Amino acid sequence: MSGITRRRALTVLAAGVAAPAVGGPAPARWHGRAFGAEAQITLHGMGQAALARVPELLDQIEAAFSLYRESELVRLNREGRLAASPRFAALLGPSEQVWQATGGRFDPTVQPVWRALALGERVDRQGIGWEKLRIDRQLVRLAPGQALTFNGIAQGWAADVVTAHLRANGARRVLVDMGEPLATGGPFRIGLLDPELGLHGWRSLSDGALATSSPAAMSLGTEAHILDPRAERRPLWSSVTVEAETGWQADGFSTGFIHMTEAEIAAVLHGVGGLRRVVLVTLAGEVKTLAS
Repeated sequence: MSGITRRRALTVLAAGVAAPAVGGPAPARWHGRAFGAEAQITLHGMGQAALARVPELLDQIEAAFSLYRESELVRLNREGRLAASPRFAALLGPSEQVWQATGGRFDPTVQPVWRALALGERVDRQGIGWEKLRIDRQLVRLAPGQALTFNGIAQGWAADVVTAHLRANGARRVLVDMGEPLATGGPFRIGLLDPELGLHGWRSLSDGALATSSPAAMSLGTEAHILDPRAERRPLWSSVTVEAETGWQADGFSTGFIHMTEAEIAAVLHGVGGLRRVVLVTLAGEVKTLAS
């Protein structure tokens, strides 16, 4: 897992978005920032007025999960316990689902290790393990030595929240891109990028999400920035792109799959509802596609 900027150098490229019909209204577009990086929305038809509330929604999400402002997450990591807001609590279940399905290769408790490597400090793994976390309804308690990061899943989940807001306000064809494109309606043409291989394919995305993770997007000294919480494996793939029904699934599983073998990934793909396709780029530049 990593900092929130882990995919910005290779973000799945939303390109070739279909133009409106001749004589039809131009799509509404919103450009802003989310989690410290560029974000954009393309919306066709009804629901355009709902774009005005997007900055407020994103601010609320960052107030829950950002590591770079006085958020709920920062208070939890500092104090060891948190009476979580409904928005914060809503991401705990999805995070646990990805942790379980990946056998712990996705684990938000990796934050102390990530921080120590980033600062050049001694690494202490005593707090690693989502199973050590205590959640009683909305009361969250950390074990000694623990700190959390949701940077491997929060962007995708934010895209889900924004998309749900737009759909509730009449949007029927929209592309939300916060590093992980999430489409309602469509189709939208999405380019797939690998930091070494470059553009290596295209997907036609309708009613679903894509997310790409790559260890080469950032380094922590001699370590890849997407860490194996078990400290057993170095990254097995140059990049992993996951297509799923939801942004949080695409985001979280693309993170965990970086340290999983092809057979392990295939087993998750066939066993978890909502996962559709995984595109793997090997360290040698070979592209492999697995479908559910």
